[in-house]
Amino acid sequence: MTACIVGFAHSPFGKLDAETVESLIVRVAAGALVDAGVEPKEVDEIVLGHFNAGFSAQDFTASLVLQASPDLRFKRATRVENACATGSAAVHQGLKSIAARSARIVLVVGVEQMTKTPGPEIGKNLLKASYVRDEADIEGGFAGIFGKIAGLYFQKYGDQSDALAMIAAKNHKNGVGNRYAQLRKDLGFEFCRTESEKNPFVAGPLKRTDCSLVSDGAAALVLADVETALRLDKAIAFRAAQHVQDFLPMAKRDILRFEGCSLAWKRALAQAGIALTDLSFVETHDCFTIAELIEYEAMGLVPEGQGARAIAEGMTQKDGKLPVNPSGGLKAKGHPIGATGVSMHALTAMQLMGSAGDIQVKDAEIGGIFNMGGAAVANYVSILERIR
Repeated sequence: MTACIVGFAHSPFGKLDAETVESLIVRVAAGALVDAGVEPKEVDEIVLGHFNAGFSAQDFTASLVLQASPDLRFKRATRVENACATGSAAVHQGLKSIAARSARIVLVVGVEQMTKTPGPEIGKNLLKASYVRDEADIEGGFAGIFGKIAGLYFQKYGDQSDALAMIAAKNHKNGVGNRYAQLRKDLGFEFCRTESEKNPFVAGPLKRTDCSLVSDGAAALVLADVETALRLDKAIAFRAAQHVQDFLPMAKRDILRFEGCSLAWKRALAQAGIALTDLSFVETHDCFTIAELIEYEAMGLVPEGQGARAIAEGMTQKDGKLPVNPSGGLKAKGHPIGATGVSMHALTAMQLMGSAGDIQVKDAEIGGIFNMGGAAVANYVSILERIR
């Protein structure tokens, strides 16, 4: 263990018309420092996760974090990006600086404001996280990518509509208790399973309830080396942090296997010296319900092709063998691209501190996080445990 989360902050996710990228950054950066009990002048480095493939007119956003305090002026600040895993890329970059002893305290911020962009442009921007040369013409935008994956999975393993609806219903039920979530409504299995005017098919076998929400929001963490962390009020240690990058073109890999996800989990569990069964819960990247289904298999919860078992048998429910997305996941919480990975870490830290309120998992001791960029291209796994 080389680093710990010592503070965090989280904005609501949703359509935040009164906010800007800058105001969101400032809000959570200042909040995380207060939560950590760390003065801005003590920060050694700043890392901002911001996708910005057309969602913001303001490019070059790293220095906006300095607006949170005059004492952040002249600190090292860098923006990082890795598609939908941008937030975790920022977190892992901060960990590397601490491991290299070039920083003792790092402020990590993730942000995105998507809802001010017209719908067709949102689709275009998100498609930039695919292999544009071959995949940009897939009907339905990025939902079309996962619609294609779902269709191929259905062809190989049979119709999984019930399983996908169960995943959506689980996450929406969990999200009711998440005060930061964009959609706090228990939609129920029948609504999620049935095509309707309010729940039409979007791409392939995927309906609207199978797709995560376009969202605005931000989250921030303060990271510190273990020695510093143990002198502060709380310390949630990284027992593991692994990043596996795969080929961008779907044609170059078996898209139903999420091999990068699987390898990231194997490496992280080995690094932490634990088994999957030792985890108290997992926050995983359910950009689409088919992604969560395949991730059950990739993390080793069930064998390939049997993802439906995990949800049908209640394994991933909040009171199940391995609760998955007790926060409501991206499905209920929303998916502001650059903020998502940081949010996952902040909410996991809250769980381990016992301060997650209505989404609290009983006796949570070790939490796992999987954040994915593209269709299992950028794969980040973190394993966290409270040590103070």
